[in-house]
Amino acid sequence: MSIKELDTVVLAQDIAEHGLERGDIGVVVHVYKNGVAYEVEFMTGAGGTIAVLTLEAKEVRPIRKQEILHAREMVSA
Repeated sequence: MSIKELDTVVLAQDIAEHGLERGDIGVVVHVYKNGVAYEVEFMTGAGGTIAVLTLEAKEVRPIRKQEILHAREMVSA
């Protein structure tokens, strides 16, 4: 399954400098070179942007159909 713009993706690893953890949910805002990398926006539940990051394909994955979303308190980086 290929990832495209506006898809929901799951972070595959922690990114401590932004306070992001493996499993956090983001939205793809741009696809680079047919999926080599993605620009992904991570937001709070209230819609505030935490970070917009360029991530390699190995750093994110599509959200799976049977996964459930989970909320956690954001810890400042």
